[in-house]
Formats: sequence, structure tokens, C-alpha cells
Amino acid sequence: MIEVYIGLGSNLAQPEKQIQAAYASLAALPDTNLIKGSSLYRSQPMGPQDQPDYVNAVVLIETRLSPDNLLQNTQLIEHQQGRIRKANRWGPRTLDLDVLLYGSQQIDSKHLTVPHSGMKQREFVLYPLFEITPELTLPCGEKLSDLVQACPINGLHKMTSTALI
Repeated sequence: MIEVYIGLGSNLAQPEKQIQAAYASLAALPDTNLIKGSSLYRSQPMGPQDQPDYVNAVVLIETRLSPDNLLQNTQLIEHQQGRIRKANRWGPRTLDLDVLLYGSQQIDSKHLTVPHSGMKQREFVLYPLFEITPELTLPCGEKLSDLVQACPINGLHKMTSTALI
């Protein structure tokens, strides 16, 4: 089994319920165990500001799925929850699932980059990730605690006091 961290985000169609439904869908994946998840966090959108704030979380799973198979499954979950992929980046969406870390692997393929390319600068990824695994060291050797200290909060707000899992 490989430990995998997945970032979750939603800002449409009852975002909290979208995140909870995604937790359940991730737990139901074949050859996969949902280990733990962070609290929910509210963040301002990265892209156009004329959209609702996002609800974000991070989960840790253990899986036997290959990186490509896991990506296909997460995109299927997004589609099942009404995600419509558009050409414009950072727009509103019912659900966004990002494979942040896949064990200690570094992957750079046409469809998947792991560690996730923007995670080191995104407080809505770093803070929930730190909540569930504060001792984590990234495959490049950087300590998550150092990245969190260097990353401003920029309006990030913890919505729940305990993790949903």
C-alpha cells in the first residue's frame, strides 16, 4: 500500500456536502483505505474573484492503485459530482481533487505532476496537510513545517474544529 495525500476543494452546490461526498467516494475506491482527513477550511478563490469562496480539505489514503488509475478514479468522482472541465483555470467548480503526494514518488507525466506543482505556495493545501501529518517531509527533502511557517494565511479560515474522518 502506498500513502497518498489528496487535496479537495469545492465552491459550488453546497461545498461542504460536496467534500463529504468526495470523502465517501474516496473511501469506496477499490484497493484503497481512507486513513484520515483534515478539518474543513474556507479560502478565497485563486482565480477570478467573482466566484464564491472555496471549502478545502486534505485526506490521507493508502492504496494499491497506480498513479494513473488513481487519477482516473478521482476524475470520475469529480465528474459524478458535477464537475465540468473548462479551458479557463481556477474557475468555480463543484469538486476539485488533486493528488498532492503519492508516496515518495516524483511523477511528471502529461496528465499528472506529483508532488503537486503548486502545493508549496497554497495555504489551503499546506495548513490542512499539516493538520493531519505535521511531521511530513516532502520527497524533495523539505519539511512541511518549514513550508507552513513560510506561507501566509491570506484569509484562510478553519471552519470545523475536528476532522470529518
